[in-house]
Amino acid sequence: MEKYDDIIELKYPLAHTRRQMSASDRAAQFSPFAALNGYDEAIDETARLTEPKAVLSEDEQNEIGDKLFYLKENLSLQPWVRIVFFVPDPFKSGGKYLTVQGKVKKVREFEKSILLLGGEEISFDDILFIDTETEKDLLTE
Repeated sequence: MEKYDDIIELKYPLAHTRRQMSASDRAAQFSPFAALNGYDEAIDETARLTEPKAVLSEDEQNEIGDKLFYLKENLSLQPWVRIVFFVPDPFKSGGKYLTVQGKVKKVREFEKSILLLGGEEISFDDILFIDTETEKDLLTE
């Protein structure tokens, strides 16, 4: 005879003063409990990838400088640009590269930034690539 053979087949005793709780209600009473608050968010944040900011060569920096000078000198033509620039991550090292396009409103030399008509302001130091065209160029294509 095995241990507990005498009680293994007995029915589970039910309370007569309360109705039996459903399985979903029973599970729900434990769902708000989190042993480690913020653990899932910390795991997600750790898994989120960032990339380092590229270090441009002197030639690449000069090319960007030439294009910024061209944009400043041709603001009256409403130059169109496509800019790839770096956005630092606020929580961890690195960041990501974004691409924006539009017409140039101002080239701010003192602030070292470029302002587009859509309101985007991009620091010269964050620019990886600039593609420039003017409305005149777009009409002749």
